[in-house]
Amino acid sequence: MQAATQRTQAESIAADVSAPPRLTPTQMQVLRCVHSGLLNKQIAYELGMAEATVKVHMTAVMRKLNVRNRTQAAIVAGQLGWSHG
Repeated sequence: MQAATQRTQAESIAADVSAPPRLTPTQMQVLRCVHSGLLNKQIAYELGMAEATVKVHMTAVMRKLNVRNRTQAAIVAGQLGWSHG
């Protein structure tokens, strides 16, 4: 019984690792803008928010995607098909 439970837990962890991270709708919008090559100031204008708010969203996006910079985030967005929407 314990082996079956451990196997189920391992399968659950593996499924979580392979599933793409969940982003909020605003985080998705910001990520799409980054993928399009916009600067934070331009994104802020486009989405009607403060530039500091864009930075907060980008920090959250990069953390969720496990990347270190916006270029890597844009690449991951393209690979996951999130660049269009």
